Amino acid sequence: MAGGTDLLQLWKAGVQAPEHLVDITGLPIGGVTAAAGRLALGALARLGQVAAHPAVAKGHPLIAQAILASASGQVRNMATVAGALLQRTRCVYFRSEPLPCNKRAPGSGCGALAGENRQHALFGGSDACVATHPSDLAVALAALDAQVDIVGPSGARRLALADLYRLPAASPERDTTLSPGELITAVEVADADRFAARSAYLKIRDRASFEFAVVSVAAALRLEGGVVVEARLAVGGVAPMPWRLSRSEAALIGRRPGAEAWAAAADIAVEGARPLAHNGFKIELLRRAIVRVLETVGDLA
Repeated sequence: MAGGTDLLQLWKAGVQAPEHLVDITGLPIGGVTAAAGRLALGALARLGQVAAHPAVAKGHPLIAQAILASASGQVRNMATVAGALLQRTRCVYFRSEPLPCNKRAPGSGCGALAGENRQHALFGGSDACVATHPSDLAVALAALDAQVDIVGPSGARRLALADLYRLPAASPERDTTLSPGELITAVEVADADRFAARSAYLKIRDRASFEFAVVSVAAALRLEGGVVVEARLAVGGVAPMPWRLSRSEAALIGRRPGAEAWAAAADIAVEGARPLAHNGFKIELLRRAIVRVLETVGDLA
């Protein structure tokens, strides 16, 4: 346990009941460092600390904006970087012990498939699970090609943030590719300050205060000679993991900023969406959110 902001909720709800609990807050894996174009976020760095750090606020505003859009100030002052990446889904079926949920009780079924699924996935779900990943920070870090440092019984390893997460498929109870005994020690972002002038995080939620995303978009552009030479797009609230829009990114390269380019990228982004009974509205909401955030970063002086 680090900040405990997610685990304690799950414990109180009866979703998790660990026999042993290890307090890791004394480990030397906190802090924020920036040098030689690389930003390193310690696993135990508090989200509030990260968002307020000058190197993040100035050079990596996408990260700061995502953090400030998440939870409340009190929670951000307790929650940690690694905890934000590893938090469990907010699916009501997962967090309500009597209800069927393959993620909580494998083989019990997915109540959301034929039940209340307004908040659930458009992409990446399966017949076993359609829950969405809740982290705002993870969406921003996915857009910036973050790397995750891990240590465990077999030693240390590094992997792309995208490879940290698993789609539900046949084993929805496993959210990540972490092995037993492994611990995230840091998250590193390389050369992302080149996007500082043109990046933004847009979170659409049911209320402006403490609420999880219905749809969120992390976007970053780099322009040269009046055309887009680099584009990064990742979305949240629509998949079991931060959902990178690689095809939309590719469609923006070489285009001049403007409504036509933004609409084309947004149209590609929603291709392949598989709406459920109550979340079809997310398709148009996502398309419009992508256009809106691209207008924001594309029009910045």
